[in-house]
Amino acid sequence: MKSSLLLAAAAAAVALTIGLPALAADSAQDFVDKAASGGIFEVDSSKIAQDKARDQSVKDFAQKMIDDHGKANAKLKTIAGEEKLKVPTELDAKHKSDLDALRSAKDPVDNEYVQMQRDAHTDAVKLFESYAKDGDNAQLKAFAQETVPTLKMHKDMIEKIASTMDGNSSTTSSTTPAVSTSDTKNPAAPVPGANSFTEDQAKSRIQDAGFSDVSKLTKDDKGIWRGQATKDGKSTTVSLDYQGNVVAGTD
Repeated sequence: MKSSLLLAAAAAAVALTIGLPALAADSAQDFVDKAASGGIFEVDSSKIAQDKARDQSVKDFAQKMIDDHGKANAKLKTIAGEEKLKVPTELDAKHKSDLDALRSAKDPVDNEYVQMQRDAHTDAVKLFESYAKDGDNAQLKAFAQETVPTLKMHKDMIEKIASTMDGNSSTTSSTTPAVSTSDTKNPAAPVPGANSFTEDQAKSRIQDAGFSDVSKLTKDDKGIWRGQATKDGKSTTVSLDYQGNVVAGTD
């Protein structure tokens, strides 16, 4: 009787697990798919930045991404081969869209590249940390554990670069594909200019400025992203210009 109850409980647990989505780590193949696509994007986007960025710190960071992620990509490919897992040779839809946007953007592309790298490394750290903790393949799990510190270092580096660019209005102005404007940073109104932020990047930028519930984003004929958001418990209109300025309470 006791044995029957234990078997029934085990069966119920299995059924519950099957019925729920995987919320912890990815499977080995899922991890390889996502890690490989992210790694390819890091190298390819950084090669574009080497040619189209202006700031030397951005170029130096891009070279480091080519070197570090090139090595990591090769190691992942080797491990995947040993474990009989397929390594994708093309980008997923999101990374392909970002890469196409970077290729088509007017020079220089410093702001676009930096924001893409901020987003990419936030995602990469989460992916690798998750698999390092709960991965289902010992070789890949060890690879994820070894790679997490490097990804975190990259994330710190790009955040410092972004902070420097945000704090230096002349640098920000010179590294965006826009018309000449005042060097005033964080103006009372968004600055018109050719805006190369995608909708996802604009939303992320606004959220980084302390807003939540960002919605209804549209880019007007002046190159300004406008939408609705919440800050300090209050709903407000919000705008993002080509320089990355986030301005609340604008029409």
